[in-house]
Amino acid sequence: MNASQLNDFLALSRANPQYLAPFSETLPDGGHIYVWDTGVICIEPSTPANKDVVLSCGIHGNETAPIELCARLLSEIVSGRLSCQQRLLLIFGNPTAMNLGVREVEENLNRLFSGAHGLGTYGEEKTKEGNKAGSQNLERERAAWLEHYVSRFYQTRAQDNVERLHYDLHTAIRPSKYQQFAIYPFTHGRPYHKGQLAFLCNSGVDTILLAHGPTTTFSYFSAHQFGAHAFTVELGKVHPFGDNEASQVAALEHNLTQLLQTPDWQPMPFDIARIRVFNVCQEIIKQSEQFCFHFSDDVANFSSFSPGTLLAEDNKQQWTVGNKEQAVIFPNANVALQQRAALMVERTELKENMLY
Repeated sequence: MNASQLNDFLALSRANPQYLAPFSETLPDGGHIYVWDTGVICIEPSTPANKDVVLSCGIHGNETAPIELCARLLSEIVSGRLSCQQRLLLIFGNPTAMNLGVREVEENLNRLFSGAHGLGTYGEEKTKEGNKAGSQNLERERAAWLEHYVSRFYQTRAQDNVERLHYDLHTAIRPSKYQQFAIYPFTHGRPYHKGQLAFLCNSGVDTILLAHGPTTTFSYFSAHQFGAHAFTVELGKVHPFGDNEASQVAALEHNLTQLLQTPDWQPMPFDIARIRVFNVCQEIIKQSEQFCFHFSDDVANFSSFSPGTLLAEDNKQQWTVGNKEQAVIFPNANVALQQRAALMVERTELKENMLY
């Protein structure tokens, strides 16, 4: 890939020039880069190590810090400064929304996985027409294709002795009491992985939210369908392109670089005392246009409320804090009807019997 092609790609052009997708090129270290679609890039080392890594960003188009982080990693790989030894699928999730500088064009992409897009399974190659008959909007079609690409990537080789990873990188609409945190998808009773918690904690992501059930997020799709260690990782607050400080994500960027270029690299051992953990205790769903919160619009993520506090109302339904203090995550009264307006969480502890 020459400099002109790389610049075109990093601009994430909606036009998707023909020479970019499908497109392939040999990397300086002898591996190959394949552009499967706009914003979908597969790195195949000449001799891949034992991890298949999906790294996604831009599922919401205005969440720019992860997009810039992934673009830096891609530039390092293409230039040869980073010799990628692990198979890597790099996904820029919603290029149209990125170019428009908006969270979504028509619908929240991160609520459309695990088949929630309603479009069935896509074939091996995208048609010139692009849109599949019956697609309802851009995000639904994109979710179906991203499911297909992740499936294609993981199924290229058997899972025996291969560790599957997926870090879906985001930033939050509002500030957070704890700047960087991760959502651990519902495990269906399986224990939590010490090595992955160590990776996150040593990457500056020292707050973990344990999901309480199946969802239609991208990370849950990879975890549930392919047994991947998958996480939704929040890296601070939304800012416009160019207004992010790379230093804020430097620890994660360093560890991702080590993970990709050094097959036997391991983070520092997991120290349970360094991590704070929350459980979801209730989900607030917007059911009508009468929905309203009973707290300020600018309240930060992880703001706490005392027992008995009235949190939200929707016609006759009310949500209140139970008999333990609860904190709010992702409050957003402007979501679509039947979408989650907020999560309420309680502080909890990880026991040794919950880990492996």
